[in-house]
Amino acid sequence: MSDASRCVVVAGAGGFIGGHLVGALRGAGAPAVRAVDAKPVDEWQQIHAGAENIQRDLAEKDACYDVCDGAVAVYNLACDMGGMGFIELNKARCMLSVLINTHLLLAARDRGVERYFFGSSACVYAAEKQASAEVAPLREDDAYPAMPEDGYGWEKLFDERMCRHFSEDFGLETRVARYHNVYGPWGTWTGGREKAPAAICRKVAEAKLSGSGEIEVWGVGNQTRSFTYIDDCTTGTLRLMESNIREPLNVGSDQLVTINQLIDIVESIAGIRVRRNYLLDAPLGVRGRNSDNTRIRELLGWAPCTRLEKGLEPTYRWIHDRVAAAIPTAVS
Repeated sequence: MSDASRCVVVAGAGGFIGGHLVGALRGAGAPAVRAVDAKPVDEWQQIHAGAENIQRDLAEKDACYDVCDGAVAVYNLACDMGGMGFIELNKARCMLSVLINTHLLLAARDRGVERYFFGSSACVYAAEKQASAEVAPLREDDAYPAMPEDGYGWEKLFDERMCRHFSEDFGLETRVARYHNVYGPWGTWTGGREKAPAAICRKVAEAKLSGSGEIEVWGVGNQTRSFTYIDDCTTGTLRLMESNIREPLNVGSDQLVTINQLIDIVESIAGIRVRRNYLLDAPLGVRGRNSDNTRIRELLGWAPCTRLEKGLEPTYRWIHDRVAAAIPTAVS
């Protein structure tokens, strides 16, 4: 990966993690970064002037071969996804993302790519291991026997196996990270695809700026999650890609909180207390999910370490400013 005449491809660069990863690669001195997304470039969440920014639909095989031409490494973060409300109602759309990974793997093999990264998800873990709010942290071995999240989780688990077998059968060096609920500035914060931290930040900001003083909460707020700050996500991605670890690794925070505790933290940052209207028939996902970071510490000597309280501070401020811009009469 040291040949300066070749480039690094980031698929899904117009999205949240992809946009941050392009910035991290540029900051780390990558000689050339080819950023690719199906969305028009002016709709990307971040645009890095130093990168080659390309609009192509990577579900199409020819597009994958084109963008992998001259590439030394590929980071595949491209998929159709969102928060729980989206993935529970769009299972087929989520599973169609297998086309992207399949075609990119074929192109990487045939174009002489040296290393290939796939961004997987904690949704690969069996629901029965996440049936309680007091869930045991999920170990990498807990993905089998397989019973992942329907739709999105099956797509991720299938694509993990594709990476494994391309490594075994064709010698392509593949790396897989299982991301756990990544959040931070520049993430989706409205429109139905946002995840819990962004949704709560937006709701609290709206309650403060509009003066309503209340928010809606899906469920009763006692479901648990761990949330991973974007800087930890990109650091873990780069460390894993440069390592010799071929097995999937958790890249996630192990700080477990309830949704009500998440709201408490955002309230503290915003300087407001809100009334919580609980929607008992809203999509909830699993009851509890946390990351076991034993293996990543052993193999990489590192694990995500940003406390939720610290990561939510810039996240809330970023979302607050966008909510304020959408409410012209708001007074902060």
